[in-house]
Amino acid sequence: MNGIAKNYNKTKTACYLGFITQAIVANFTPLLFTAFHREYGIPLANLALIPAVFYIIQLITDFLCAKFKNIDYRRSIVISEIAAAIGLVGLAFIPSLFSNPMIGILICVCIYAVGSGLIEVLCSPIIEACPFPNKESTMSLLHSFYCWGAVGVILGSTLFFTFFGVDNWKILACVWALIPLYNIINFTTCPIEPIVEDANGMNMGQLLKNHMFWIFLLLMVAAGASECTMAQWASAFAEASLGVDKAVGDLAGPCGFAFCMGLGRLWYGKKGQNLDLTSYMTGAGILCFAAYLTASLSPIPHISLIGCMINGLAVGIMWPGSISITSKRIPTGGTAMFAMLALAGDMGGTLGPSLVGICTKSSENIQNGLLAASVFPVILVVCLFRIRRYGR
Repeated sequence: MNGIAKNYNKTKTACYLGFITQAIVANFTPLLFTAFHREYGIPLANLALIPAVFYIIQLITDFLCAKFKNIDYRRSIVISEIAAAIGLVGLAFIPSLFSNPMIGILICVCIYAVGSGLIEVLCSPIIEACPFPNKESTMSLLHSFYCWGAVGVILGSTLFFTFFGVDNWKILACVWALIPLYNIINFTTCPIEPIVEDANGMNMGQLLKNHMFWIFLLLMVAAGASECTMAQWASAFAEASLGVDKAVGDLAGPCGFAFCMGLGRLWYGKKGQNLDLTSYMTGAGILCFAAYLTASLSPIPHISLIGCMINGLAVGIMWPGSISITSKRIPTGGTAMFAMLALAGDMGGTLGPSLVGICTKSSENIQNGLLAASVFPVILVVCLFRIRRYGR
């Protein structure tokens, strides 16, 4: 591309579709649990392995990306799209090849989880390295596409199942795979710049010796937990609070939550260039805490559900904002920094829902579990105060 004006908008489009791909692989398979149970005779309790394996493989991918300093961004991000497409298409064919179809499903989950992990690690630094003005706003807008992808896959799949039946889910799996397949072309041809030169980028050991980086990691854990806790429990929360069936619960819960989170990220992406990000995130953390209290303590189910939606608006800025704050203060962090931030976010995304599950099981009340999760936005606000103090 030397001597030719580089079209970084194509890079932006590729990364947008990358996050949509991640939303598809994260949200599509859980919609098929009843189909797997009916078609393959897999006990519903065993299907809980699917999200667990998905997040474990994604965590391992994040860790390996942090461990290896010199990563070919273009080759790796293209591999991510190939893995996502193979995993989705494989769901339609591979389980039938095994006497225990669960083995085939988990193989496909592992394949597309690698793709999801690479997307999570690489898309943010790819955008950060592009010469866009207002990097924080651009990062927030980028991450909003995960939300729109989640809304799209839930609504699109629900409509498909309504008109064509759940039994035709294999066709839909292949249809969703067309998005990463198309995006291979985008990532192959778009301009991609290194976030820092390989010789100047910090490795994992150097980052961990930076005492302030531990605060950034804790900030990312709190951001991931604040977001993923409500996202993963929203469906069960809507069903339990409103007494509706699963289809309505999915639309009112995770779909509504993702829509509100997308609105929050879209608003900051369009209007946030004149705002101080640290102050804005502090306000978002306080609002998130209030939303958790509303959802968990209100005796009126519809008010609790409103608290769930407000939570979506509040957490929207947390994950991309934490990345922007860290990259601004550690500009030579390189790929290792972005990979470790993704790892910390995923750890929070595992810790938060697990805490709710433990508290819900002990008290047999989801609202008590959500009340316990209100500790995470508090941790986020404390980290932000520490970062502001360090900045001064």
